[in-house]
Amino acid sequence: MVMVHGVSVAAVGPASPRDYGKMEVDVSEVLAAIGTLYDAQVHDKHKHDQASRWLGQLQRSVQAWKVADQLLHLKHDGNSCFFAAQTLRTKIQLYFGELPVEAHASLRASMLEHMSHINEHTYQGIATQLCVALADLALHMAAWSDPIGDLITQFGPESSTPNLVPLLEVLIALPEELHSRQLRLGLNRRKHLDEYFHSQVPNITKILHLVVMSEGTSKESTHLKALRCLASWFNIHSQNWVLLLNTCLVDDILTVVGNPQVAPRLHEIATDCVCSAMIMLEAERIQPLAETLFAGVLQMGNAYHMAVALEDINAITNYARIFSELGETLVEVMVEQPGQGLGSLQVLHLLLTCIGHHDWEVAEITFNFWYKLSEVLYKKNCDNVNEQFKPYVERLIEALYRHCQMEPDHDSILAQQDDFYEFRERVQELIKDVVFICGSKLCFQQMAHVLLAPDVTKNWNLMEAALFIMQSVAKNLIPYQMRDLNIPSPSLHGREESEVVPPILEGVLGQPEDVHLQVAFTSVQLLAELNEWIACHPSFLPHVLQFLTQRLHNKHLATVAAKALDAICQSCRDHIEQHFDGLMQIIVSLDSFSISNEAVVGLLKGVASILGRLPRSRIQDDMRQLCLLQITSLRKLIEDNVPAEKNTKSDPVVWLDRLAAIFRNVNPTVQNGEKHPCQDVVMEVWPTLSLTFQKYSTDLRVMEHCCRCLRFAVRCVHQQSAPLLSPLVEQIVSLYVTHGHSCFLYLGSILVDEYASEAGCVGGLLAMLEAFTQPTFNLLTQPNGFRDHPDTVDDWFRLCARFLQRAPVPFLQCSALNTILECGIQACMLDHKEANSAVLKFFQDLVDAGRKHEERPDFETRRTLVLEIFKTHGEGLVGNLVTAAVFILPQYMHHDVAETFFQIMQYDRPKFCVWLEAKLKVLPTKNAGGVEAVSATELAEFHKAVTQAERTKEITRALVDFSRFFS
Repeated sequence: MVMVHGVSVAAVGPASPRDYGKMEVDVSEVLAAIGTLYDAQVHDKHKHDQASRWLGQLQRSVQAWKVADQLLHLKHDGNSCFFAAQTLRTKIQLYFGELPVEAHASLRASMLEHMSHINEHTYQGIATQLCVALADLALHMAAWSDPIGDLITQFGPESSTPNLVPLLEVLIALPEELHSRQLRLGLNRRKHLDEYFHSQVPNITKILHLVVMSEGTSKESTHLKALRCLASWFNIHSQNWVLLLNTCLVDDILTVVGNPQVAPRLHEIATDCVCSAMIMLEAERIQPLAETLFAGVLQMGNAYHMAVALEDINAITNYARIFSELGETLVEVMVEQPGQGLGSLQVLHLLLTCIGHHDWEVAEITFNFWYKLSEVLYKKNCDNVNEQFKPYVERLIEALYRHCQMEPDHDSILAQQDDFYEFRERVQELIKDVVFICGSKLCFQQMAHVLLAPDVTKNWNLMEAALFIMQSVAKNLIPYQMRDLNIPSPSLHGREESEVVPPILEGVLGQPEDVHLQVAFTSVQLLAELNEWIACHPSFLPHVLQFLTQRLHNKHLATVAAKALDAICQSCRDHIEQHFDGLMQIIVSLDSFSISNEAVVGLLKGVASILGRLPRSRIQDDMRQLCLLQITSLRKLIEDNVPAEKNTKSDPVVWLDRLAAIFRNVNPTVQNGEKHPCQDVVMEVWPTLSLTFQKYSTDLRVMEHCCRCLRFAVRCVHQQSAPLLSPLVEQIVSLYVTHGHSCFLYLGSILVDEYASEAGCVGGLLAMLEAFTQPTFNLLTQPNGFRDHPDTVDDWFRLCARFLQRAPVPFLQCSALNTILECGIQACMLDHKEANSAVLKFFQDLVDAGRKHEERPDFETRRTLVLEIFKTHGEGLVGNLVTAAVFILPQYMHHDVAETFFQIMQYDRPKFCVWLEAKLKVLPTKNAGGVEAVSATELAEFHKAVTQAERTKEITRALVDFSRFFS
């Protein structure tokens, strides 16, 4: 259910024809329910909810068409008229197929009559709903051949009874609704409408010219609507917009925008209009119109300065939007022809002027342009061109440095919830994108020079802002090809390595204890970003470790210092082993510091990755110590029956995540037949994890994290975890049957992956699968079961896919197989990316089981079993996949369907051709408006495109194109 203006409207398919007349209601009942819903004096929540449900049921019924029309004729009050208008809009938009084609004309006549009563005094919500409803009707109704012409004739300025209010509202809505996927007009209808809309651009140009010339500029509301209409119609990209030069419209919008003292709403709408025009011109390249419009915008520098003088932030924001849109429109021309014609770099000066405004929110408006400029220059990949834009980027970075300065009286660390914090994050992302134009070294030097200025050293906020900007480029000081090697190349012994970073690093490491807290915080973050540089210059490592360790004792810096230590550990593994004892001491003392659990997990990850490189004897002892710290605390929570409080030390998830980080990142080298140094530790940890399962069995969150911990424990020692296989399987089966947590299915898939290749384990694992099957089937076959439990679908079919990969024959012969296949055929229509992907991967693996690895002795058995499965279920699977791709799944999910089709064709192309043809024959060929959605020729072309495809990409393209006939 979705709520629309307080009323529940179900997002389901249209009622079936047999529902006609089932819900006969009296209008007085509807009025009473609406009164209850909107009456602020009604405090009875039960009555309010009952009215909402009843009205929602009414809106879903076919009777709603008649009731809405009656309410609009009755005009009882504003609420009932709004409900009626909203109902009509919803019905036309989502359930137009309920109406027989012969009823379309009478609906249009009724709608036009309601429209004729709209005027300036009509409540805007009612007018908007009715006008959008009429626009949607015009788009659906193929028999209405010239809706725009008819509306202009009936309501336009040259008609006998002009009524510009509803006319302009409908004209505004038409382009906006044209590409709404909710209407499901279908590709052929949309193509026809696109051609029609393009043909109407001259008429729209003419009517808006007449409106503005006759009364638009003298009557602000009409002027507003005319400009809104023009902005909306600029979404129709047509060369016919050149006709604007023969009207007053271009001069009008430039005049309005060029005057920051006009009414704020009018200035905003005119700004929208200019921006929409520039987006259109980016696609259409109408040279005369572009030159006129762009020349007008480039002359608005003085208007911007006037807005600044007036301190009108709304007008200032509008100018920033216009200059940014102009820059985005011209960016490719600027890069190809810098300084020539439309490639004039004047717009860069305007943008930098906006960035120079004291309000960082104004500067932020320009960010999209700089992103786009960086993309175009990166693709161009020409040093000479970059050189021309380099001064502008340097000025950009200088301006961003000023905007990132905090208030001098700020006495604490900037909070993450602060809008200014988010802005500074976006600044860093922008600098990372554009810095290649001027070079990371230059940017770092730029800020280094700032730090040397006398006024900066005296003002903490100026110094902190420079360090903050340095963070953005610190990683780029090491060439990409050297990062994984952690060794300096000959080219790294250049000036940036010997002169730029060391003085900054020494200054940071030598900070006094009483330095401003935010400066200390940013300095620690800078060290974390310099981790790769430090790896190439290990002489600094001891001083950096000492500096960060000291900051762990400051509750404000402890978390960020721990994260920095994690970064240093990850990048400096080759040089940090001699410092490992010190790191272990930190780990032992972690809970005495004020560190977030996220930072602790990160630090444990870094320490564990170093531990895996130590001698075997040391790995076992230190691994035991690391895990014992976590297990002791977890066991104490269980034994003392401490209530779990999320994200505190009483939360078992805290300790489970720490254990998981350790197991996940200890990766010692183990020879075949050699005992894993972590095996004994895993066995020692298991009893506590088993107790955790028992204690918190009803808590999904704890169960998920406990399963995750066990996953990494098993992955750590692989099949050497065999002693816990039997008790673990027994426990998770029992818990799944009782509580239904899908994480147990996922853990089961890990066990299958590790052990199903061992013949002696297959029987037990299949027993686990069969025990899982019935509760899973019961859950998914409930009403909306697949939609309500996508995690179960995902984990269940991942488990089944693991069996197909590791033990295909036993799985294909198991008693649960038919249930699994039936569930899968239904689940492939689920609109959930991860779950749907898991289901289709299962079917792809099923096909693979019947056609791959011919050299294995079980191939003939597999092939025969899979053949029987597809003989029974192949047509149903292909049919549901077509339904899913055409009517349910978004286009970005079509690739998995295409891959499944391709695999089936690789297995048995002739059968697939027959199955696909059978499905195409029963597809509906008309859309909701009664228009032919797809022709027999187009069906045949789709069939040919799919069945003759030699690559998945070709099928994906065919599916995407075909689905457009129905959307």
